Amino acid sequence: SRELRWLLRRADLAMYEAKSAGRNRCVEFDERMEVELGKRSALETEIRHGILAGEFIPHFQPIVELASGEVKGFEALARWQHPAKGLVAPADFLEVAETSGLIGEISMSVMQQALEAARSWPANLTIAVNLSAVQFKDPMLAQRLLRILTVTGFPARRLALEIPESCLIGGREHALGNIQRLQAQGIHIVIADFGTGYASPTHLQALPFDRIKIDHSFVRLLESDEQGDALVQAIATLGKGLSIPLSAEGIETAAIQSKLKALGCADAQGWLFAKALSPEQVDQMYPDDDCVQDQPVAKAK
Repeated sequence: SRELRWLLRRADLAMYEAKSAGRNRCVEFDERMEVELGKRSALETEIRHGILAGEFIPHFQPIVELASGEVKGFEALARWQHPAKGLVAPADFLEVAETSGLIGEISMSVMQQALEAARSWPANLTIAVNLSAVQFKDPMLAQRLLRILTVTGFPARRLALEIPESCLIGGREHALGNIQRLQAQGIHIVIADFGTGYASPTHLQALPFDRIKIDHSFVRLLESDEQGDALVQAIATLGKGLSIPLSAEGIETAAIQSKLKALGCADAQGWLFAKALSPEQVDQMYPDDDCVQDQPVAKAK
């Protein structure tokens, strides 16, 4: 009956709410859940339309070498050029894109646009791109990336893929296989968001990462929290012991920059150096007539 379907729908909403909050919970339905579901459903529909309309575009945050102050590359970040809302940041669409399975389409489209834009930049600049845990499990990942590299003509040696720490939990052999396939193409692999998951030193020792990237949530604690200091120090010591270079994100003050440099951090990114730039803004940094092989890169401002 219609009343039974109504009850089952509400029970399902309460169940999903309980699951999202963690296991072994009891949650009672309230109207907010139905409203929230309606909003998520509408946003998912907008995202699908946005993908088809080509509204998801790359912006680029400079990655700065701390020893020299030079820009060594950029991280490509997805932005949604919404026809009514303007430029939408990932925080406003990423979760729904991931849970709906649309993140792969967005990521591959943004990556292709980013590599096309970066072809005309100096040949010693790298481009870093984030992969979700879902994408990293894709058995066709290496082939999809190779196709993008072929289509764009972008050298694999200039591409760095950032994979979340959660990819290492419960599937080390699969992770190793994917990493080796990607590195065989010349692509660099970075373990990102380090410190937020449960990866062990054994994972780092067993898997051939090219770089460790400390999560911004720990970097921001460096000025005010002794535990944050201790954690970043531990990660730096671990990276040094395994001969894996260290990167950091979320640098907002000169004091944090100095601490990271003293800890041996190789490069960093954050608002202290620059916010994410449009492709046109990066083009202005490197006019076409200056973009020659192995040209010295720009200093961070």
